[in-house]
Amino acid sequence: MAVKKKKAPAKSVAKKSTAKRTLKKKADNTEVRSVQAEIMADDEAIPYASLDTPLDTPLDAIDTEPSETEAYEPEGSSDLAITPREGAVASKDPLTLYLQEIRKYPVLTREQEQDLAKRYYETKDPQLAQTLVKSNLRFVVKIAAEYAKFSSKLIDVIQEGNVGLMHAVKEFNPYKGNRLITYAVWWIRGYIQEYLMRQFSMVRIGTTANQRKLFYQLQRQKQELESMSSPESVALLSSKLGIPEDEITEMAKRLSSRDISLDKPASNDDESSTPLSNLLKKEDGSLPLDEQMALDEQLNLLMNAVNELRASLTEKERILLEERVLSDDPLTLQEIGDKYGITREAVRQTEARLMKKIREAMLAR
Repeated sequence: MAVKKKKAPAKSVAKKSTAKRTLKKKADNTEVRSVQAEIMADDEAIPYASLDTPLDTPLDAIDTEPSETEAYEPEGSSDLAITPREGAVASKDPLTLYLQEIRKYPVLTREQEQDLAKRYYETKDPQLAQTLVKSNLRFVVKIAAEYAKFSSKLIDVIQEGNVGLMHAVKEFNPYKGNRLITYAVWWIRGYIQEYLMRQFSMVRIGTTANQRKLFYQLQRQKQELESMSSPESVALLSSKLGIPEDEITEMAKRLSSRDISLDKPASNDDESSTPLSNLLKKEDGSLPLDEQMALDEQLNLLMNAVNELRASLTEKERILLEERVLSDDPLTLQEIGDKYGITREAVRQTEARLMKKIREAMLAR
């Protein structure tokens, strides 16, 4: 009689493997929370003399993905150097390694940034451009985090934002008196949004103008899109955006299928229940200093341009400016048309001319 061989017990091996993966995951999550929390906090500018990052490759070839050796290379002179915890498992997750790497690059003061930006503007020295790019990489992470719900890999969104940052550095004119990040935020968001429109899986979210409009206005209309539970709410948003109700309902379904709640804990670790939203704001709930500064500068630019433009506007354009563009409770195109006895299309065309004038006024500053 043939004797059957007993299979070697795999239970203990499986347990050991599972425990190892769990330990590694906990270590990675803890490191990510630590790095993200520091990135999202107010950044203290590093003295100009400490800018000793080697810069020997052109801007177009800048590699923002650190090698494994670079990610673990000791940085004794950096205040942001990571001290390994005893018994911690080294992470090889690309996002964690990237966050560790960008902590090495100092944030410039306004004066330092202006000096470098002006020198680059005049000389096009790629080393100066790299310094400007690297000093703003952590701000790209902040912006990319807003779009995390649209992509399974945040690191890909960040890298696309970095491309936008590099383009912004090339085009930035420091003699207009603004901070680089104030100008760059438009390019960063633009590159990220274009990337997501191309990559949004099989759903193809941007096949029509209305779908693209809904997608780009997601942050502004976030609460409405996330509460599409009644016909009344759909009708309200439809009236507000001028988009058919069935398209709004379909978009809400598409977005909710990929939604990541900001109330979700940043880690599955039982030791922490910190929601993701806490990583994107300061302890008092206000905007981080750099974001508030950028917002203030943008609003200041807009208001200055509008004030200079106001005298040259037609009566209809001034009405749109006051009751739609600058109003805290803007009227819809239809509401303005009904109020002044003109068609919705006529209001839309007038608004298009007004916005073109405002854009041209801002670009001319």
